[in-house]
Amino acid sequence: MLKKVAILGGGVAGLSAAHELIVRGYEVSVYEFKQIPGGKARSMPFVGSGTGGRKDLPGEHGFRLFPRFYRHVVDTLKRIPYENGSVYDNLTEVTRLDIATYNAPLLPLLAKIEFSLDNLLVLIKDLFDNDLGLTIDDMEQYGRKLWQIMTSCDERIREEYNLIDWWEFIEAEQQSPAFQKIFAGFTKTLVACQSKIANTQTVGPVAVQMTLDITTPGTSFVRLLNGPTNDKWIYPWLTFLQDQGLNYYLGASVERINCIEGQIRSASISMNGEKFDIEADYYIAAFPVEVMGKMITDTMLEVDPSLQGVQRLVDSVAWMNGIQYYLREDVPITHGHVIYLDAPWSLTSVSQKQFWPEVNLSEYGDGTVKGILSVDISDWDTPGILFGKTAKHCTADEIKAEVWAQMKLSLNVDGAVILEDSVLHSWFLDTDIQFDNPEHACTNMEPLLINRVGTWDDRPEAFTGIPNLFLAADYVRTNTNLATMEGANEAARRAVNAILARDGSEEEPCKIWEMYTFELGHIDVLKLYHIHDKRRLDKGLPWDGKML
Repeated sequence: MLKKVAILGGGVAGLSAAHELIVRGYEVSVYEFKQIPGGKARSMPFVGSGTGGRKDLPGEHGFRLFPRFYRHVVDTLKRIPYENGSVYDNLTEVTRLDIATYNAPLLPLLAKIEFSLDNLLVLIKDLFDNDLGLTIDDMEQYGRKLWQIMTSCDERIREEYNLIDWWEFIEAEQQSPAFQKIFAGFTKTLVACQSKIANTQTVGPVAVQMTLDITTPGTSFVRLLNGPTNDKWIYPWLTFLQDQGLNYYLGASVERINCIEGQIRSASISMNGEKFDIEADYYIAAFPVEVMGKMITDTMLEVDPSLQGVQRLVDSVAWMNGIQYYLREDVPITHGHVIYLDAPWSLTSVSQKQFWPEVNLSEYGDGTVKGILSVDISDWDTPGILFGKTAKHCTADEIKAEVWAQMKLSLNVDGAVILEDSVLHSWFLDTDIQFDNPEHACTNMEPLLINRVGTWDDRPEAFTGIPNLFLAADYVRTNTNLATMEGANEAARRAVNAILARDGSEEEPCKIWEMYTFELGHIDVLKLYHIHDKRRLDKGLPWDGKML
């Protein structure tokens, strides 16, 4: 008889777990709170924008990007059928990553790869010596700190660097304001939190990996989907899984997880105005941390006290949400991402249409939209330039005006006019941002987990002390160690592997990749550094950056 698995949450983690389970012969049901599948990765319609029989304009929680170092979610994309190939074929490479400031035209990052500390310093200079105000000492300092991450053993990264924030690790206090803005400030764009909060265990390896990927010739450091996320990924994925027998329920709110005598006996669901309990052999909680923390009961803690760590993580979140500007004329800006270095709200944008060659925007909205500028807002706590208010305390109209103004100030520099008011057709703000707060502060239905200093110990494994409860979400301990689709997919694989082990199944476990290995050439010379550093760590000695 097939074992039944109930997956609570239908985002990337939930769908990934469902995929791995259903192809291994399990009976799987997924319960998703929203009316659109995909969780934070979903695209969504700008409801009411379509006229004359046209489709609503596409909106999103935030633009989807797939860095080159992703392994787990990319492997899943390759196993989702799409037309004559797979969803993986819908990824398209970007060729540029530009920096926008208030004082200079767009600055493209250069592409060059070098191996060794001396040459890494040359690389850093090539990348960032673009009139950004950085000194030679700034760039050498950043290169030395990246090298320290690259040559530190895994144990030192996990045990020591988890306890130090990125600001302190890179010694930002002793460096120039430009260094602080660029090398310390990028954490707000990357993980939506300040460098004085994010731990180096997370930020350091990602910073190294992104630097190496940006400067490796022959392939792009990041890819985008060639159309709206749900059209090009989520709906084909869901169709494939449903054809395999998946039961996927939308609008299904999980009210409680019922733990009795050390086991999960049921989950209480509210759907379509009805309330009922569901039963399964195994339960996978694929909620974000702020939801899962509230699901944990005293009865569950009696069985597994370590779940208190999940409750402590509930406040380790920040906001990173998207706004889309629909344009009367397409404004490509650059063939990739723009980082708005001076924008107080830590903006990043992508001009979407150039990556959507087969998407005819005349079939959307009123038929006159020709471009979409998709923007992520990563700092909701710093006052803006128009109203002197944080994004959290702005109205939707004020957010729209503020983001537009910050982009114009960054792009229209030295007489260049890249962004004009006349090109703006309409706009759409992520519906997770809610404006029903009586204190005139908006709320966020889906914040982003941030890895604060010292929080690794609070993060759980994918299995729990409750034998039929498993966790699949980006707060689970993973090699990815970052709140991303990649982390969610890896966590789901770990949850499935735990179920297979619990079952004594002969099915092949899900593949788990190592991350941030930084191989340099055919011989991984960094392993010699890691062995040396591990010996020093075992003796209680600090890192010295030497080889065996």
